[in-house]
Amino acid sequence: MAPGTQGRFASQRAVVTGATGGIGMGVAQRLVAEGASLVFAGLIKEDVSLAEDTLRSGGATEVWGVTADLSTEDGALLLLDAVRTRMGGVEVLINNAGGGVIAHTVNHTEETLRRTVDNNLWTTLRCTLALLPEMTANRYGRIVNVGAESVRNGLAAHSIYNAAKGGVHALAVGLAREYASTGVTVNVVAPSFTLTPEMASAQQEGTLGEDLLEAMRQAVELIPMGRPARVDEVASAVLYLASREASFITGQVLSVNGGSSMG
Repeated sequence: MAPGTQGRFASQRAVVTGATGGIGMGVAQRLVAEGASLVFAGLIKEDVSLAEDTLRSGGATEVWGVTADLSTEDGALLLLDAVRTRMGGVEVLINNAGGGVIAHTVNHTEETLRRTVDNNLWTTLRCTLALLPEMTANRYGRIVNVGAESVRNGLAAHSIYNAAKGGVHALAVGLAREYASTGVTVNVVAPSFTLTPEMASAQQEGTLGEDLLEAMRQAVELIPMGRPARVDEVASAVLYLASREASFITGQVLSVNGGSSMG
């Protein structure tokens, strides 16, 4: 935990999508440690149950997982129902769910195109539409979308992914202006390649495919600091923009990139 941040989210109610691992889990752990009540979501029931156990293991009790496809209206409404039932409302929404297929543009199929856009743009849009009215009614809210530095630097084989994440960036900028007078801020954290604990374990065990290893090497080559981001470094940026301290920051894309946008 960063110095001086204990209790920063006390009495606040937060939602994190895609929180069963990676950046989402890192953000969820920090929010809970800093006092937030939490509803989080994932696609696979077993993963959600395991994540709930992990998040409660430090003594937190106000943590609830939801299994839902958040790219659909029904899935977003399930999330909204959990927010109202479990917490009664929400102050913080972290739109972290993403993923999809990284492939050269002409190699995408109809299924991979839809999955990549659904997982990133539609999930962010559905969850924002579901929870934004809760925030505007209370005249306070923090929405942070997790985007991608590749939107800026154009990594190879990322064009469809970047199209989806670019929409996530643009949505935040548009909403920020539209809702600036309501007490709701909307920002983006755009990480460069981030080495998640799951990826690090797979790398150690030698279970990552050669294509993925090569993609990781190429991504790190673009980072002047010579290493990937850590999950805690990305989470720190997300939590700052989600905090009361960031009250006059909205419509911004904060790159967490080790200097990679300078080249």
